[in-house]
Order: sequence, then structure tokens, then C-alpha cells
Amino acid sequence: MRIPVFVSCPTKLSSAQDRSRRLILSFLDDLQLEPRALGRFDYPKDVPLREVYVIAKHCHGGVILGFEQFQATAGVWKRGTNEKVKLAKSTPASFPSPWNQLEAGILFGLNLPLLIFREADVYGGVFDVGTTEVFVHSMPPPRMTTHKRKELKEVFLKWHAEVSRDYYHYERGT
Repeated sequence: MRIPVFVSCPTKLSSAQDRSRRLILSFLDDLQLEPRALGRFDYPKDVPLREVYVIAKHCHGGVILGFEQFQATAGVWKRGTNEKVKLAKSTPASFPSPWNQLEAGILFGLNLPLLIFREADVYGGVFDVGTTEVFVHSMPPPRMTTHKRKELKEVFLKWHAEVSRDYYHYERGT
């Protein structure tokens, strides 16, 4: 039997992003984990946010994939405050799906083991260092050296141990 884990990932990805997503899913498959996600593996019967909670309650871990979904080339951070900062045209700001933040919050609230990945320029919320006690990993590239692949496997194995512990000592209400 596969252990269900929630995967927070946008449904629309570039081809390079999709290759990274498939690489991560292959690690889940190798570890006998069943990816669950609203709009990819599960479809809503209720309002989407409630469905995310229902799906997450039956999972034993979560993977957050912070892929860029929006890029701003102009704007002002903290407008109207004494900390305002203009976005430099040479340094665009990249944003993940807002669903990453919502889903990560639900998974965190359920006290599930999290594994968080982000693309290089994605920041904010759960993707900021120190927001959670979880280390934020760089999104793995689709092609990796054998050494880098082994390093990534170690990350998955450590997280898998926490997921297994949650699964075999399941005490959350259903």
C-alpha cells in the first residue's frame, strides 16, 4: 500500500518546470508514496479550499513545489511606508502560485512533515528561510549528475522517514 502525500504544484507549467516536477514525482514513486493534489490527482466535490483540507487530512506528508507563476518587472514593495522599495527593472520579482502558500499552511497546521522546493528567484511566505522549521531546497534541475541525484535522494529518504512515522503512528482525527 502506498502512503498518501500531498503535492502542492501549479497545474500549468513550462516544459522545464514539468520535467522537474516529474523528477520529484519519480522519487515519490520510488519510495512507494502516492501523490495527491487538487486538480491533478483529485477533483473537487466541494469548494476548492475545503477540498484541499479534506485531501490533506488523509495524507501523511506534503511536498511544496514553488514554481514561478508570475513575474513582475515593475512595482513597489511596501508602498506608502517608510520601508518602500522600487523593483529594479534589471531584477524582476518572481512569484509562485498563491495556492502553494494556502496548501503549505494547511499541511503545516496538520503538523505534517514538509519538503519544500523553490525555483531560484521565487521568494515570499513559505519560501522564505526561517518561516517554518523546514529547510527550503532549490528546485532540482531535470538533468542531474549522479552525485547530485544521490544528495537529493538522501533528502527524500530523511523526509520519507518522517512521513512513515506519521503514517504508522497516525493519531489525527478523520
